[in-house]
Amino acid sequence: MPESLPQVAGALPSPQGFGVTRRGDPWWVTPTGVLVGLSVFVIYSTWAVFTHHGAEFGNYVSPIHVPVLFGDTPHAWFGPKPAVWPAFLPWAPGVFLFWAPAGLRLTCYYYRGSYYKAFWGSPASCTVGKPWNTYRGENSFPLILQNVHRYFLYIALVWIGLHLYYVGGATRFADPVTGEVSFGLGVGTVVMALNAVLLAGYTLGCHSLRHLAGGFLDRLSGRPLRRCAYECTSWFNLRHMGFAWASLVWVMVTDVYVRLCATGVVTDYRIL
Repeated sequence: MPESLPQVAGALPSPQGFGVTRRGDPWWVTPTGVLVGLSVFVIYSTWAVFTHHGAEFGNYVSPIHVPVLFGDTPHAWFGPKPAVWPAFLPWAPGVFLFWAPAGLRLTCYYYRGSYYKAFWGSPASCTVGKPWNTYRGENSFPLILQNVHRYFLYIALVWIGLHLYYVGGATRFADPVTGEVSFGLGVGTVVMALNAVLLAGYTLGCHSLRHLAGGFLDRLSGRPLRRCAYECTSWFNLRHMGFAWASLVWVMVTDVYVRLCATGVVTDYRIL
């Protein structure tokens, strides 16, 4: 085995130095867009998690605060803030479980490939020089922790049910005079329902879920249910990037809508 491969005539040398490339196209557009988009979401969602005031409006609950476990709100499952909560720590109902959906996106195969390029330039794009020449993959700490992605997927499947539960709650309207609760639809109901659909589409397109659907079977023709599940997850997987960004944006849109309704800036109109 030769120590090095022979130089192929006409082959382009590997780029040396960060950003060095012989490409003439605007290769930097995609990683820059990812850098800006993810930065905006991280900053906004962090603020939203610790700002619960305005995250609820009647029967509407911001998806960033789903589920509401504790708090001074009728939506809290287990009552007010725990008495043992340290006074020096900021309090918000969303601090307990925001790590679950955040963990899914952080360890997602698509997002990993995107933010590795956008934030670390590893590499920023194909045939573009990296800021370093070594490659260690995800076999060492801390990136080896990305292997927990499958477990975040299990949690995310539960989260779909939670979002659908809150969408169901968004169809229950109380009469302002009698207090009687009845079925109805508002603009906020539609906004929350679309958010749940996009989140489900993103989760169902997960690469790990596709493998789980197919299992260890070499032939799916004899297992119609497994084949149906595999084909369904494959359909979503082919559109994983689109659902990833659409769901990310719509989480913020839904949170903004609920807050605008809560502050009286926007009027939530009843459709039904």
